[in-house]
Amino acid sequence: MADTLLIDLFKKLGSIAVQLAKQEINLLVGVDKEVQKLQDKLGMIKAMLDDAEERQPVKLRTEKNWLERLQDQYYEIDDILDTWNTARIRAEIEKEEGKPADTNAPAVVKKKVCSFVPSPSCCFNLPLRHDVGHMIRKLNEKLDMIFKDKATCGIDFNRQPDVVKRQTTTSFVDVSHIIGRDKYRDDLLRNLLDVGSQDERNSYRVISLVGMGGIGKTTLAQLAYNHPDVQAHFQKRMWICVSDPFDQCKVAKAIIKEVDPKHGPLDDTELQTLLCEIQDLIKEKKYFLVLDDVWTEHSEEWEPFKHAFENGVRGSRILVTTRKLTVAKMIGSALPINLEVLSDEDCWLIFRMAFSNEEDLKNLEDLGRKLAFKCKGLPLAAKLLGSLMQNNRSREQWNKILNSNLWELEDIENIEKSILAPLLLSYYELPPTMRRCFSYCSVFAKDYIFRRDQLVLHWMAQGYVESKTNMEMEDIAEAYFEKLAMRSFFQDFKRDEYSDGKIIGCKMHDIVHDFAQLMTKTETFETDGDKEIDCQSARHLHLKISKERHCLESIYRAKNLRTLYLLSREKDYEFEMLNSFHHFKCLRTLILDCLIKKLPDAVENLIHLRCLFISENVEIGELPETFCNLCNLQTLKIENCPYFKKLPQGMSKQINLRHLIFHDRSFSRDVVFPKGIGKLIGLRRLSEFNIGDKNGTEGCKLGELKNLNQLRGTLRICGMENVVNVDEAHNAQLKDKIHLRGLDLMFGEIFYPKREERMENDVKVLTALELPPNLQRLTIRGHKGNTIYPTLPTLGQVPSLEVLEIEWLVNVKKVGDEFLGIEDSKNKKDYGIIFPNLKSLQFKEMINWEEWIGMGGRGENDNGIVTNPIIMPRLQSLEIYCCKKLKSLPNYLLTAPLLKKLEISYSSLLIKRCQRGTGENWHKISHISNIKLDGMWVQRDGEPQSDSKTESGSEISDKDDVGAGSVECVVDERVEVDNDEGPEICEVDR
Repeated sequence: MADTLLIDLFKKLGSIAVQLAKQEINLLVGVDKEVQKLQDKLGMIKAMLDDAEERQPVKLRTEKNWLERLQDQYYEIDDILDTWNTARIRAEIEKEEGKPADTNAPAVVKKKVCSFVPSPSCCFNLPLRHDVGHMIRKLNEKLDMIFKDKATCGIDFNRQPDVVKRQTTTSFVDVSHIIGRDKYRDDLLRNLLDVGSQDERNSYRVISLVGMGGIGKTTLAQLAYNHPDVQAHFQKRMWICVSDPFDQCKVAKAIIKEVDPKHGPLDDTELQTLLCEIQDLIKEKKYFLVLDDVWTEHSEEWEPFKHAFENGVRGSRILVTTRKLTVAKMIGSALPINLEVLSDEDCWLIFRMAFSNEEDLKNLEDLGRKLAFKCKGLPLAAKLLGSLMQNNRSREQWNKILNSNLWELEDIENIEKSILAPLLLSYYELPPTMRRCFSYCSVFAKDYIFRRDQLVLHWMAQGYVESKTNMEMEDIAEAYFEKLAMRSFFQDFKRDEYSDGKIIGCKMHDIVHDFAQLMTKTETFETDGDKEIDCQSARHLHLKISKERHCLESIYRAKNLRTLYLLSREKDYEFEMLNSFHHFKCLRTLILDCLIKKLPDAVENLIHLRCLFISENVEIGELPETFCNLCNLQTLKIENCPYFKKLPQGMSKQINLRHLIFHDRSFSRDVVFPKGIGKLIGLRRLSEFNIGDKNGTEGCKLGELKNLNQLRGTLRICGMENVVNVDEAHNAQLKDKIHLRGLDLMFGEIFYPKREERMENDVKVLTALELPPNLQRLTIRGHKGNTIYPTLPTLGQVPSLEVLEIEWLVNVKKVGDEFLGIEDSKNKKDYGIIFPNLKSLQFKEMINWEEWIGMGGRGENDNGIVTNPIIMPRLQSLEIYCCKKLKSLPNYLLTAPLLKKLEISYSSLLIKRCQRGTGENWHKISHISNIKLDGMWVQRDGEPQSDSKTESGSEISDKDDVGAGSVECVVDERVEVDNDEGPEICEVDR
């Protein structure tokens, strides 16, 4: 009996085992389909999250918690899919290297045992397939549970979107409460009351006030609208609160009612009829129209109004207030006025105006001033914060608020009534992708200087940039930045003077930063590791390690981090750093700003990593070879070039690398580049390329650049003296780098002995290089040839070249027409325009250069008419530094029509020839608005004055009017010039 029971039991167990085995095999076989389904779910969940944010900006706590659970699953799905794709990429890389795709995988089954055994193609990384299969099954169970709770939490995706309330403005204002806008008021009034130039195209002029929410645009418009001079100057004044959405008929009706308050009903009137009515009402009237709070960027919505407004009298004005510079441009604003923040003192005056009890305020003035400073010049914030503090009388409470972030003062549910309310409208006006990009800025500390290019790389690493056909990720992210900047989310812009004012750096206002923190309060954390924080939900962590770091272990619970910004000046932190990577396997971005000397081999476990920044404080000299297994890496930026010496050999495996950037150009030329880096054909940015030594034992050759045709930005090639085979110069195929805008050619060993062999080789190599066709900036340094640019007349014909720098060409003694690409002045060739777009020309350390001659050759055009070439018609800046033997400049430079800046340093002969108003060449350069000749400054009236000391350190000793053009000369008595025998003191005539 017992035997029978045992037999039955074993049969059942066997049956169960077979079923389990079948399930496991089916799981392995079906992973590919499940992965695809998961990819679809990811897109669906993303759309749901975006839709929920659009429909319910202010959420109940239950709804908020449900959406946070769904967000967590979104991240988990993304990680699983990325793990799967990473394994496939690695398998392909190993296949290319001739290795088995998975050394742990069993031999392929040749005989089909039963129907549920996977095919050979399914045997790819069996352990991973098993793990992913189980992860997907568990994930589906979680998702099922979440969606079952949807109805319980009150989530309804069919509900109409909640509308963030927009305050309706009026023209009424208490002038006595307006502080700190006198200059803007005066400038605005001057432009409003100006009669207008006779050549104005329209009868009206558009002026715009641009700035972030709460900065006082409406208040300033109200001030101008109610000014007595404005009331007297215009026959009709109209104030329209436009807001969003832009309703054409509603705006048109409001204008009619403002012009004629007694006008009859306009309920069902068409836009065409309304516009005709506006034309009739403003006919032969000088009007002043304020369009307050305009958001629309669609020109087709504004276009119908243009012609209607033309019916007024010349001198009419339209004043637009907007948060977006794009709106001002779209409307055709002749004068966009960007409002800046108030001073701290003005903020304090606004803050104290909220108090009726002056006695209480006096007792708290010291803290009150600090709170006003917290508003960082934003008048609305000062007003609201002052009102908030009226009912608080204790210093303890004021100190608590002073030490908190502004978003901590009130709950998210009350944000529409808070200090941050003005930013809520701007935030929800953004598309979802740009909201994530904006919110990500909260990872960085207040007053952090954002670099445009770095933000773009961070956004890409986090997957925020939506890919589009025929558009680079970088270009899409750049457009995001531009739109955020145009919407006043950034300030304190730093611009590139060589790129038509392109923004390259900026800051974020403290209150905007607080708002960004509020939007990511459950995901972004900042801590010094010295106090316990609950960061299990953290996705982005700014970790500043203090000396004590008592609670650092609590940070290790943040296992889902996607960004880790490590900041520390503690040297003994290295040990902890080396043992922490296994905690943070989901990282996309790692920023190292700490005193560590090496990365552990375990860095290869960060398989999701897209972006690694190594700051100047890191003491790492090289990266481990295991680093090369990070096949998803997009960006490697190295700023610690004084320490960093060598890139790992296997970098060719990082096939997704798009940006390899070195920050310190003075040291990065010593970094050894590995052979095979030319396989990284996806590189978009390679700031530095170092050619290996001549014997080829270390480093790579110039020919590695051959297939890197996606390169953008500026490429600096160091070690050009190591190119011994001219074929290598041909192999580089620089002419195919159509996206490259800047090129630096560095021939090292500046004081290399003068050898004919080296001179000849440098000439051959430089001649063999064919310049990229769209080059804008070119630098040649240390070339040992005896001409500027040998046998390459095309240099002057590069159509886009704007900046040319020539440095340390120590063997050059004479420069003639060959520099312009004119082979022979007797040559009957029509050269047309030479250097057609060159704006800046610099020569530095040309220590043996004596002559610069040539006026340009003469040629014939197709009709046989003798012509003179047009040379450098757009040249604006000419700088010559330490070319002490140079005797003169050619006329085509001194008479360049747009030349604004001439700077000549350590070239005494030129100085004596260009003395203020007395030298033989003065009449040739007197049209230049900014001249600096060693210790002498020459500037036009109205130009900013130079420092009170000259370059040699002497006090300014003379200021004379030299006559024509009211030019001011500042002359130093003695000018120190270096030469081979030591410094020479040249007397300068007065």
